[in-house]
Amino acid sequence: MRNPDLYNKNPSTIVVYSTVWCPDCKRAKKFFGEQRVKYTNIDIEKDPKGMEFVEEVNDGKHIIPTIVFPDGEILVEPSNAQLADKLDLKTEAERTYYDTIIIGGGPAGLTAALYLAREGVETLLIEKSGLGGQAGITQVIDNFPGFDEGISGAEFAERLTRQARRFDVEILQAQEASEFSRDEQNYLEVWTADGSCYCARALLIATGAGYRRLDIPGEDELIGTSVHYCATCDGAFYKGKKVLVVGGGNSGFEEGIFLTKFARQVDIVEYQPEVKARQILQEKVAGMSNMKVINNHSVKELTIKDDRLDKVIVENRATGESGEWDYDGVFVFIGLTPNSDLLKGKAELDQRGFAKANDMMTSMEGVFVVGDVRAGSTKQAASAAGEGATVALKIREYLQRQGV
Repeated sequence: MRNPDLYNKNPSTIVVYSTVWCPDCKRAKKFFGEQRVKYTNIDIEKDPKGMEFVEEVNDGKHIIPTIVFPDGEILVEPSNAQLADKLDLKTEAERTYYDTIIIGGGPAGLTAALYLAREGVETLLIEKSGLGGQAGITQVIDNFPGFDEGISGAEFAERLTRQARRFDVEILQAQEASEFSRDEQNYLEVWTADGSCYCARALLIATGAGYRRLDIPGEDELIGTSVHYCATCDGAFYKGKKVLVVGGGNSGFEEGIFLTKFARQVDIVEYQPEVKARQILQEKVAGMSNMKVINNHSVKELTIKDDRLDKVIVENRATGESGEWDYDGVFVFIGLTPNSDLLKGKAELDQRGFAKANDMMTSMEGVFVVGDVRAGSTKQAASAAGEGATVALKIREYLQRQGV
C-alpha cells in the first residue's frame, strides 16, 4: 500500500507521476538518477490515486511527467534545465576563459582540479552527471587509503567535491561538454550542450568509462543494492551469501574468484555456448567447490521485492526454456565502454576506444587524459586520484611553457 503522504502537494520526498511509455518521464527520471537525487515514482496507469492527483493539479488533464517537490512546487513536463534550476545546480560558468578546463568530475578529475586550483591555476570543471563518477555510486569504498573503516561512495564524492570547491574550483553540474576545438590563437574552445563556449590553454579529459550494462528490466532500480559492477568495492557485503556473476571473460572469472573470499557460492553465467576466459582461470574455477559455470544462458530480467533482488529470470538459449534463479546479488562484468567520443577524430585511441597518452598528454597538444578513459589505467578510485594529482603537475608544467 502506498504512503498517503505521496498524494498531496507537500510530500516528504520528490514524487514523479509518470507512465512507462512516456519519453519525457524517462528523461526526467534519468536526470534524477544521473544527479543521484532520490525520488518516488508513481505510475498513474497502475495507481488510480496517482491518476486522480495528476488530474487535480492539471485541471483534469493527464499531463506527465508531473513532478511534486517537498516545498510544494509542481513542475509539469519540465526540461532538464528547469530541473537543474530547481535543484540549484550551476550549469553556466562565471567567465569565458580559464587556464584549464576539466571535463569529468570523478576522482581523477576532481583531484586534478583541486591540485591545480591550489596552485593558483584558474580551473573550470564540467560534469554532466553526479560528481564522484563511478565511485560515487559505490555502496562502500573500503580500499581507499586513509579510510580504515570504509566510506560510502556518496560521502566520498561529497567530501572530494567540497575539497575542490574549498580551493575555488568552479564546477558546472548537469552540463555536458558536447565538442571542443582549437582556434586560430591556439586556445582550446569547449562547447557545452546549452550553446555556451569556454576557452582555455589546457584541457583535461577525465570522462571515465561506463560499465556495460545488461539493459534489462530491474537492473537500474537495483544498482548499488543488489546489482554491482565492482567486486573489490562491493564483494564484502555478500559474506556467506550466494551471488551470480554475469560474464564469462577474464574479468568475470577473476572477479568471481575474488568474490569467493566473501560469498559461500559464486556462479558464473555466460551468454555464449563457450566462455572466453583464459584456460588457467577456467581450470582454477573448475577446481573450486563453491563455483559453477553456466553457459549459453541469457539473463532477461531481475525481479524486485522489498527494494531488493527477488529472482533472476533467465533463458536457456539452446532450448528457449525460461527459468528463475535465486541469488542475493548480481555482479556484471561484460566489459567497459570508454567515454571518449570527444576525442574521436582528434586524438589517438586504441582499438577499444580508450585514449592513448604519452606522459598524460594525448596526441593533441595541450589535451591531457586521465582516469578510466585512458588506455592502460587500472580502473580503481585510489589510482584515479593518484593520476589526477600527477596530471595536475604535468598541466602546470605545460602552462608554464606556454607562458601562463
